[in-house]
Amino acid sequence: MEIYQLKVFLEVARHLSFTEAAEALNLTQPAVSAKIKSLEANLEADLFERLGRKIKLTTVGEYLLESGPTLLALESRLVREIEEIKQGKLNRLQIGCTASILNGWLPKFLFAYRQKYPDIDLQCVPFGSTQAIYQALADGTIEIGFSETVLDGFDAVVSESIDSFQYCLIVAADHRLANSQWLSLRNLTSETWVFPAAETPERLALETRLGELGLDLSDFSHHEVVQSPSLMSTFMSQGHYLGFASSFQFQAERRAKLLTAIPLQEFPLSLKLFMLRPKLAAKVSRQPKRKSSLKPVSRPVSQLVRLMRERTHHSREYKRSQHSRTTQKVSDFAVGKLSEKQFANSKPTSSPVSKSLVPDSPASDGPVYNGLAVGNQLGIQPIYLQSPNAFPSRPRTSETLTITIGTQNKTIQTVTAGIIIQKLGLLEHFLPREGRYVGVGYDIQWRDFTSGAPIVNDLQADRLDIGILGDYPLLLSGMAAGDVSTSEPNPIADRAVAAKTRLVSFVASNPDGAGNTVIVPHRSPLNNLVDLRSRVIAVPFASAAHGMIMRSLSRVNLLPEVTLTSIENLNIHSLTPRNPQADGYAYFAPLHDIASHKGQFRRLLEHGDVEQLPTFHGVVVREAFADEHADIVIAYLKALIAAQYWYESTPSALSLVSNWVGLAPEIVAKTLGYQRSGATGLFFPETRIRTDWIAEHIQQLRGIAGNEAIGDIHLDSWIQPQLLEAAISSM
Repeated sequence: MEIYQLKVFLEVARHLSFTEAAEALNLTQPAVSAKIKSLEANLEADLFERLGRKIKLTTVGEYLLESGPTLLALESRLVREIEEIKQGKLNRLQIGCTASILNGWLPKFLFAYRQKYPDIDLQCVPFGSTQAIYQALADGTIEIGFSETVLDGFDAVVSESIDSFQYCLIVAADHRLANSQWLSLRNLTSETWVFPAAETPERLALETRLGELGLDLSDFSHHEVVQSPSLMSTFMSQGHYLGFASSFQFQAERRAKLLTAIPLQEFPLSLKLFMLRPKLAAKVSRQPKRKSSLKPVSRPVSQLVRLMRERTHHSREYKRSQHSRTTQKVSDFAVGKLSEKQFANSKPTSSPVSKSLVPDSPASDGPVYNGLAVGNQLGIQPIYLQSPNAFPSRPRTSETLTITIGTQNKTIQTVTAGIIIQKLGLLEHFLPREGRYVGVGYDIQWRDFTSGAPIVNDLQADRLDIGILGDYPLLLSGMAAGDVSTSEPNPIADRAVAAKTRLVSFVASNPDGAGNTVIVPHRSPLNNLVDLRSRVIAVPFASAAHGMIMRSLSRVNLLPEVTLTSIENLNIHSLTPRNPQADGYAYFAPLHDIASHKGQFRRLLEHGDVEQLPTFHGVVVREAFADEHADIVIAYLKALIAAQYWYESTPSALSLVSNWVGLAPEIVAKTLGYQRSGATGLFFPETRIRTDWIAEHIQQLRGIAGNEAIGDIHLDSWIQPQLLEAAISSM
């Protein structure tokens, strides 16, 4: 196929007329017809259907009409660049980006580039939207682009993550909210706002996130829309409007302390910044070099890409090396070496969130504390919010899908699976909205419980879709269909096993089993497990603590000689009722620490007395829901992974979670510590399902009277790790 043949074809295809194409090309009609016949012969396919005097494109013709202009643009660029090579140099670099990137992120790279390559004719063009950048790349107007929005899935452009940034709230330094450390869009709808112009990446990100949360710009009763950042700055500084912007914007005003940035709860994690290149050019740049007698030509775009990769890598390494002191403060607080007051005073800004979460510098690798990236320092991979679609489609439908989730928010080791996802709106963010879910509305119903027994019952009764459970109730959820009675000491006796749930992920683990224990009054004569003979122990039935006390007593052949009585209506604020019949209480973490702190109780079972059997919490999903809505389960698991990353990489997480659950920060830290940063805690976040631990629990429980049927759980069919694998691979 010749280029000129393609040009003739495109003219005929545009006009659907040989005569008009001939006039446009200044050729005779027979010459045009000959070119088309020659092209069809080369391709061995008809390009037009002849319908009398009219013509119509065939399927091959439609494809060539769609793809041909890209080939012509490439041909034009090649001719131009070859001419420059003949002159001995390639001296032009054309860059496209959004205005915020040009003003806030790109200049330092361009300056460094010009210092290194002063002979390059550098041209940088700002565009109002990512769509415009895409078109400029596709038609060859620019050679490389940068955008806050990804363009994966489009034929002409390839996207590569080059850096990260955050969206935040911007206000005047003297605004009444300027000293706020953490704000939510949901609580600011009655404030006066100034919003960026339509089609800008900031506006697209805001509208997309609001849509996920069931909100709209119209919910903000007082707002203006402006077309330029300078006008937006004026509204914020002089009119005390609230503004929404990326961390690239208004950097000079923030350094001058005229404006200040405040983290938003709806944007708790970073987003990726993308480098965009024409797909053909990107493929060519990755080809291995061939030996040639000609001197290799170093293209300006390759030089720029290399420089940017080097500088962003060095920036990350510097931030990691500087982060150790901050990490140590977090560790000391978590293990109790620093009081809450000392921890707050040691930070550059007061809790709950440092304003430095919104960085002025590039290459922040995940959340930032005191200007330092913390994610990779903790040994975990950064997790990002999803980039909004640059070409959004918003079909509407009347369908609403309800998702019910049972959590135990005051069981601190499970907060990453419940209250954190809920408060940060992470499930709404990751829920599927393509394919069969296009236009579907979601009604997420969070139901908080004090223990696992009612969650098990509601899963079995189809009143919950997803449940967060500790080891023993987690196993109960996989038992027989129908209501599982959790009001008796041995709730699963004589039941045929037909699991109605699927175990899809772990949430938190304690490798040595110290998460459950027995507490007794300080003056109690009881000192060890053997002293419980002929005693009464109160325990929340069908809880992890219930499983622990049964296993522990069975291990020393005391189970028949100890009376286990149920704690009805478990209340986190009244854990130790004055029950003269109870000699002690078996609790799961953090309830035993709360009771010991408030009720003058002490642990009866210390580490050496407790069986060395790991305890864990996990996510179980109703079987029918997992089968019908696997994409939603995957979305929930992605939200769980993001919540765990947020908790482990955000030092303010302790204070925030403490506020959300209404428990002291010391309890939070003692229960779910910063394990990857060196701090200790009873549990550490973990999603990997440990089948060996589950099997050991089953092995020990099946030998206890009334629990024999638990041994019939078929782990191969009950455990479904594929959904977790899919979530991890798509993050």
